Amino acid sequence: MYRYYFLNRAVRVTTKLFLAPRRPAWKEARSTIQKLLSFTEPTLRDNADLRQKSLVPMRKVEMVLPMEIGDYTDFFSSMHHAKNCGTKFRRPRNPIPPNWHHALSRFHLPIAYHGRASSIVISGTNIIRPSDSRRTVHSALDGNWLNSVFFEGQGYPTGDSPPYFGPSLKLDFELEMASVVGPGNELGKTVDVNKAADHIFGLVLMNDWSARDIQAWEYVPLGQFLGKSFGTTISPWIVTLDALEPFACDAPERDPHPLPYLAEKKSKNYDIALEVQIKPSGQKDSSVVTKCNFKHLYWTLIQQVAHHTINGCNLRPGDLLGTGAISGPEPESLGCLLELTWNGQKPLSLNGTRLKFLEDGDEVIFTGCCKEDGYNVGFGTCAGKVVPPLD
Repeated sequence: MYRYYFLNRAVRVTTKLFLAPRRPAWKEARSTIQKLLSFTEPTLRDNADLRQKSLVPMRKVEMVLPMEIGDYTDFFSSMHHAKNCGTKFRRPRNPIPPNWHHALSRFHLPIAYHGRASSIVISGTNIIRPSDSRRTVHSALDGNWLNSVFFEGQGYPTGDSPPYFGPSLKLDFELEMASVVGPGNELGKTVDVNKAADHIFGLVLMNDWSARDIQAWEYVPLGQFLGKSFGTTISPWIVTLDALEPFACDAPERDPHPLPYLAEKKSKNYDIALEVQIKPSGQKDSSVVTKCNFKHLYWTLIQQVAHHTINGCNLRPGDLLGTGAISGPEPESLGCLLELTWNGQKPLSLNGTRLKFLEDGDEVIFTGCCKEDGYNVGFGTCAGKVVPPLD
């Protein structure tokens, strides 16, 4: 146990120190490792003793968090997700929050909230269903659209109904990716949007588990708290931006043109195919519920860094910046069950199992991959199983 703790701690601290240097150091390390692992390079290929000391069989490896995470911020960067959730939050005629848009559905800034770094866990960790107080609901709409968050179609709590304490009944996943910050910035200094890529080491897959009923009850006026902070899962492999460069693609057009501090000279995303599978409790096989792509993000990774630091906030090596749920324009490309089932009104059918929200024993598996002629760049898996609340 003690040996595991110190090895785990050493790995994360060492990785964090490696993140602090800038891109030239990362490029050199990546190039050296690629060369050593190449079949044409004799250093490892022809030295069995060195191979035994350097390489560990995968069956003997236990994955841990790839770095020590000091701070965690989660953005709201997908226009499609914002519109769909806004329809549930606000009203169909005005689904986008005013700081996202002004007149004519125009978009202005990437919204974010400060998450809880201590509850970020590695892929394969069980997620304990959270409990909290909520208000009981009645069956009909009361016409208060602004307050019908997530309850539209099922009714909003009546003003005098007592709070109810119990396990979340609307546990959800959110398909996300997250930037791992490399070198940070000094407190009080901003990061120029056209230099922000130098502050991003790479990307991981991320599941921002969400208790929708708790979230709906607590989010006004200070935003997300217990509906999010009970667990966030990331994949163990950080894929560097250099590795993703061959898969760069144009980002969506912005309307209106962003404010100067968010205006990139070249605005790009990455062509990363994303997939979500759910294996219902008691079933042997999983079912695909979502196929989406990272390229659909409205606000790019570097715009997120520029916006995060525009007030002088200092980022540090190892900080994690989630993208927010990634949804595409098609019904099969939506990034959470809130959207896929339209808040439980349109259940999914998974090998005969009807699913509105996640049940105890359900397992959620994210995968991500970039594909080019002759090779793939994969992110591994980001998986977690829902288990009942602790006694």
